[in-house]
Amino acid sequence: MPNKIWSPDTDKAAASHMAKFLRLVNTTQNKKYTTYEELHQWSISDISGFWGAVVAYFNITFDSSFTTVVNPKQPFYTSEWFTGGHLSYTAHIARNFKDQQPALLFQNESGKTITISWNALFHRAHALKKQLAAMNVGVGDRVVGYLLNNPDTIAAFLAVNALGAIWSCCSPDFGVQSVINRFQQLKPKVLLAHEQYNYNGKHYQQQKKIYALQKGLPSLSHCITFSGNFEAWDLNAITVADLNPVAVPFEHPIWVLFSSGTTGKPKAITHSTGGMLLEQYKALCLHQDVHEGERFFWNTTTGWMMWNYALGTLLCGGVLCLYDGAANYPNLGQQWRFAKEHRINHFGNGAPFYTQCMKKPPQGLTTEDFPALKTLGSTGAPLAASTFEFLQAHLPQTQIISLSGGTDVCSAFLGGNPLAPVYSGYLQCVMLGASIAAWDSTGKAVEGETGELVITAPLPSMPIYFWGDEDRSRYHQSYFARFPEVWAHGDWIKMEPGIGIEVLGRSDATLNKNGIRIGTAEIYSALEVLTTLDDFIVVDHTVNSKDLLLLFVTMEARLDAATTKEIIHHIRTACSPRHVPDKIIQVPNIPYTISGKKMEIPVKKILSGQSLLEVVSPGAMKNPKALEAFVQLATSLDLDT
Repeated sequence: MPNKIWSPDTDKAAASHMAKFLRLVNTTQNKKYTTYEELHQWSISDISGFWGAVVAYFNITFDSSFTTVVNPKQPFYTSEWFTGGHLSYTAHIARNFKDQQPALLFQNESGKTITISWNALFHRAHALKKQLAAMNVGVGDRVVGYLLNNPDTIAAFLAVNALGAIWSCCSPDFGVQSVINRFQQLKPKVLLAHEQYNYNGKHYQQQKKIYALQKGLPSLSHCITFSGNFEAWDLNAITVADLNPVAVPFEHPIWVLFSSGTTGKPKAITHSTGGMLLEQYKALCLHQDVHEGERFFWNTTTGWMMWNYALGTLLCGGVLCLYDGAANYPNLGQQWRFAKEHRINHFGNGAPFYTQCMKKPPQGLTTEDFPALKTLGSTGAPLAASTFEFLQAHLPQTQIISLSGGTDVCSAFLGGNPLAPVYSGYLQCVMLGASIAAWDSTGKAVEGETGELVITAPLPSMPIYFWGDEDRSRYHQSYFARFPEVWAHGDWIKMEPGIGIEVLGRSDATLNKNGIRIGTAEIYSALEVLTTLDDFIVVDHTVNSKDLLLLFVTMEARLDAATTKEIIHHIRTACSPRHVPDKIIQVPNIPYTISGKKMEIPVKKILSGQSLLEVVSPGAMKNPKALEAFVQLATSLDLDT
């Protein structure tokens, strides 16, 4: 039985957005629901009623009224939402304007925190909007950014969105060609870029890369650069600037996000204005319980969908906290200190960061240090049960919210619930409005056993299309090829009623050993408690008709027979004999995408003899040289066991 590590406080739960929303549904829909499970079932059985209730609860305003909440169609990604309705994302942020009160808190590796008031933010956004309008940027034009997680970027987004233009952004850690591969698809009119930045204690100048981008994007008419400092800001502004945002149709594109693009052309995933507006209110307020004035932080770059997700803090009337720099520079305590000093209420990071903290605990990680911390968010990879328990032991009052979703919906399907307990290793719930099931290979729903995560009904946050994919053939192939008329997301999950959902890794990276399918997350979860290991990746590989499991590890010491024996014994005990790798090999580094995902598939392809250039686009990787060791192993490793 999984370990229950947190239960909601009765009074706090009753004051949560989720409880208030439940009461509104009971009142307006003539229901008598008392549990989250009842509320969720209603949200997926009465799709129109549910999303209409979201509009009512958050007082979402339309400049022109909609006639129908949803017009269902097949395939269901062609369903039409809020037909005839026009609205503005920025207008819903603007109504939270609090005169001379903080809107943003910003810190970078220098350690100095800058407070940005609502006045200062809107003044800067207004100036940028005027500058873009003079460049003839208008409704439907694309403005792209090569930008830092900096207040400049927030102001620029507001300016672009207020004009009805379409936003897309990459972070400066992307290689130039990887950025061109993305932005060329959009034919952008204007490029925004930061000229310089610091990361992990090193200084980087961007002028040559910006010039190369301008040459590689012939559709550009203008380029605006930012220093990253605040000489262009009036940080003491006391007057109010009105952005006069234009309203657009509900399904007008708000931004284009891109798939990892480690292999092949990145998918230009296009999201709707209304879909994102509704989804962010639902996810951040109902599921993470962000309230007006609360401080929300998520460690991210502008090239990851969590930047767009965190932006929704401003919709909720919260204070968005930005950190630009490495999460472990000068040490793992840096962002924790940022959270402590500024009494952050919601702290989010990647699962690997929390695992590092478990192995080398930073000082001052206690309830006394973080009395304001309501939630601790985790995403990017499954959070191991041992890490859940480590974090909960240090911060017993804090709700741990592990999220699972993706760039595809710029949100999560599985996440938090302020009304339910937390079990170690499990995500709390399927989120409202998301019709999620685990299916076996025959398309049968299963509980208590591993299945493919599928979505069986439409969501307004699904992409409206991939940019340039006029007939939606690539869209259909990406999500609907596995099961007819059902979205297969590519994750293995196990649904345990009354407990939660366990995420077991990517289904395309599922391990196959003698016909038995194993989720990578099972092995990773077991290994994370071994302090001798810094990192690891596991793949399956077929040699002479034999299915082998190969475990690659990084560690400070040399891998010897004793450590190998310890790893094997631990996996056998924590998992099962079938999980035990056939070979354990030490490598210098584990390869990751820029968004922090382990690259099992490229490793498998390299070991199968494919060339590095066939397998990966280096500019989309966090550490491109990490794959070189696997190229050498492909020719030198004796796998004939």
